[in-house]
Amino acid sequence: MDSQTVSREQTARDTSTAGKLKPNALGVLGILFFVLSAQAPLTGIAGAVPIAVALGNGPGAPAAYAVAGAVILLFSVGFVAMGRHVVDAGAFYMYIGKGLGRTTSVGSAGVALFAYCTIQAAMYGLYGSIVSGLVAAHTGLDLPWWAWALATMAIVQALGAAGVEMGAKVLAVFVLAEFSILLAFGLVTLLKGGGPEGLGLADSFSAGAALQGAPGVAVMFAVASMFGFEATAIYGEEAREPRRTVPRATYLAVAVVTGFFALTSWMLVSSYGAGEAAGAAGKALESGDSTGFVFAPIAAEFGGWVNDVLPVLLATSLFAGVLAFHNSANRYLFSLGRDRLLPRRLCTLNRRHAPWTAGCVQTVVAVALVAPFALAGKDPVLTLFSWFSGVAVLAMMLLYLLTSVSVVVFFRRERLDTRLWNTLIAPVLGAVGLVGAIWLILDNFTTLIGGERGTAVWLAASVPVVMALGVVTARVTRRAGTAVDD
Repeated sequence: MDSQTVSREQTARDTSTAGKLKPNALGVLGILFFVLSAQAPLTGIAGAVPIAVALGNGPGAPAAYAVAGAVILLFSVGFVAMGRHVVDAGAFYMYIGKGLGRTTSVGSAGVALFAYCTIQAAMYGLYGSIVSGLVAAHTGLDLPWWAWALATMAIVQALGAAGVEMGAKVLAVFVLAEFSILLAFGLVTLLKGGGPEGLGLADSFSAGAALQGAPGVAVMFAVASMFGFEATAIYGEEAREPRRTVPRATYLAVAVVTGFFALTSWMLVSSYGAGEAAGAAGKALESGDSTGFVFAPIAAEFGGWVNDVLPVLLATSLFAGVLAFHNSANRYLFSLGRDRLLPRRLCTLNRRHAPWTAGCVQTVVAVALVAPFALAGKDPVLTLFSWFSGVAVLAMMLLYLLTSVSVVVFFRRERLDTRLWNTLIAPVLGAVGLVGAIWLILDNFTTLIGGERGTAVWLAASVPVVMALGVVTARVTRRAGTAVDD
């Protein structure tokens, strides 16, 4: 066989796989680990539950997680129905485009990238702060938080380039560790009959308990804790039998996350007693270390060693989260490059069929988002983490809402699925719930970001600004004739 023939065959192989992520690389559990990692269970519990109990509806906070889970489940019905007809790493971008058109689609792609990159940067802030404190306490090496953040960005870039299977294996270890200890605490407390006042089922889940205090604050933080489940669709191209795997992974993720957060928050409230939980959470917040509200009852149940292990697991929880969001963001960049809405180089794959150029760009974006806070000497938790996590949640809720509307429009027009519950009733109910969630987030946005009202206004305004920039991009590329049409 001559060299020209070999060259032609190699070119044919390269062309056949160009622009395609590695197929059949993930099953249901692999996708589930990516989702759970993005949601960083220990971070969500230690960060959100104390605030929801102290500033929200007190012992009724677990009901807020159940309500948030119900809204997300309704959204998921239409999300899954659309996923049976659209398999693409762009997920929201493609789903929204099928119903609401290319212009709205590209605008939503900008919002999705904004959400994933800002939540990852937020996690780097909290991660850097925690790791810096842990290393200083145990080794005496006192490096600034941003040094650990930058070092971890390099590790995340390497793991992302190593392929989706490697990422899934790393995340599985971290997720199982944090999930196990929290689930063990919840089940042990449940089987023992709760704390000093018993299980307090009515105190946490009755209508009166759910509506006491400021339920909007509790629901807002509960919805924020659900962030990341939609990543099931992002890995559709890399899933085995995606039209079966993605729906199963989505429903399983929503069920597991809702049950986990509702059970764990309920048992935390029960461990203090319904009458004392809000006061204990308030004291933890005043001390400047809200994690004490969560760590103290777990240590009381399992022993003092927990106080040494849980901070480490909190750090690994955040590491798993930043890796998961790195993978989500670089797949969006990959998809946009493939559709020629961004430079085509973004859809370059390495030998492991991982998005190499898109991954590098995502890492550069992470540096660009974190660097200003480091250079300005800002507190990484009170500013970087609080501000960007609030913005990301608001952006993601907007994407959920647009997707629900798109599902209804798409199936009314195409009639590919005539099931009313899946394509009309559930998506409409989910959209109503999402509108309520967005209203609660905006009404309590200053509380969510832990900042001042002026800061809250410009941060909230950044989401529609990014959407508008995406719309402008869509129109420019359409006039130039460089983008792939719907």
